[in-house]
Amino acid sequence: MCETSNTNGAANGTNGASNGTANIGGDHQGANFRSNPYQPVGDFLSNVGRFKIIESTLREGEQFANAYFDQETKIKIAKALDEFGVDYIELTSPAASKQSKKDCEAICKLGLKAKILTHVRCNMEDAKLAIETGVHGLDVVIGTSSFLREHSHGKDMASIEKTAIEVIEYIKSEGREVRFSSEDSFRSDLVDLLSLYRAVDKVGVHRVGIADTVGCASPRQVYDLVRTLRGVVSCDIETHFHDDTGCSIANAYCALEAGATHIDTSVLGIGERNGITPLGGLMARMVVTSPEYVKSKYKLHKLKELEDLVAEAVQINTPFNNPITGFCAFTHKAGIHAKAILNNPSTYEILNPADFGLTRYVHFASRLTGWNAVKTRVGQLGLEMTDDQVKEVTAKIKALADVRPIAIDDADSIIRSFHLNLHEGPIETQSNGKAIHVEVRGDETTELATGA
Repeated sequence: MCETSNTNGAANGTNGASNGTANIGGDHQGANFRSNPYQPVGDFLSNVGRFKIIESTLREGEQFANAYFDQETKIKIAKALDEFGVDYIELTSPAASKQSKKDCEAICKLGLKAKILTHVRCNMEDAKLAIETGVHGLDVVIGTSSFLREHSHGKDMASIEKTAIEVIEYIKSEGREVRFSSEDSFRSDLVDLLSLYRAVDKVGVHRVGIADTVGCASPRQVYDLVRTLRGVVSCDIETHFHDDTGCSIANAYCALEAGATHIDTSVLGIGERNGITPLGGLMARMVVTSPEYVKSKYKLHKLKELEDLVAEAVQINTPFNNPITGFCAFTHKAGIHAKAILNNPSTYEILNPADFGLTRYVHFASRLTGWNAVKTRVGQLGLEMTDDQVKEVTAKIKALADVRPIAIDDADSIIRSFHLNLHEGPIETQSNGKAIHVEVRGDETTELATGA
């Protein structure tokens, strides 16, 4: 079960902690997530096992504060998204700038498996310009809340409906896929909203969209609205959730439970303000719920590479607690956790790091370590000790960790020195280029002096 040690997970392309960790291999044993007593009851309207992803890193993500994607970078990201397996790639409107139009045309010519969409305002001029680029489909949007009708475009609902139908019919006449979405859906009047969706559904729109533009919605609100809408339209339902209040992943999941078919995501969740539903976070949620579907459709082992690509492009670091790829995601530190993980990883992991091409780590260089973790490390170092001896050396490690923070080198030095001479007093070790003189007396370990 135990494979190798790793003192710098980040440098080696893994997500292990970089200080005081041990790489622990092995698959989840006996894990059967589908038998979870809290698994939701099956629902014929639920799409948690048959959803599609509209990946918007190259549209919503371009609105992120740090984002500047030249054409070369956009092409790299588009190819990486396609290789990961997303169903659609959404691009910035060609009406945004001359370069945006050129970028859209270039990506359409790549011959990717994913369908290429662009996001446009609900007017004929934008639609015609988008058609010229060769995209497979258009995502048409207009604000429907009183805030946006009064302070943005100034149109009433009757005018919105008339224009929407004209634009949709034109796009369909050009043989393209079309989605119509309200903007600021959760602050829009429900009757107005449903009437508009019913009207566009009747003219054959492929999808209607719900957008939590300001991130105000809660999972229960999402479920109620999507469930209601599912009874009004026969077309697919796309959802777009901002993360201002931290609910984007939960909202996306509840939307699928209620009957939504498509979820908008971006890599690392980048987008306007706090961004939208992160692709990786959604994968973490959905692989637990529908493991067969997710694993068969998406190349999960490509996720970290994809996130690293985007993180570098927008000059940010992957958050330490990022689902799946954060450097702490599969790190275990407490002694009671470590013992169980070593026996059966599913005890404290709902996700299997191996599914994502990653490894788990048991942190043993701390005051919280347990002797089972140290025993594993002893084996990794090729040493042999009895359980009683491992418990004794564990006490030495914990004692030094009570004095100051320690690294892998410190713990390894104590283990090796203890192995060579279990009862011979002072131990001379090396840590970060400095000599450490450690006095071993019964259950106490004292750092007596350090020198260059």
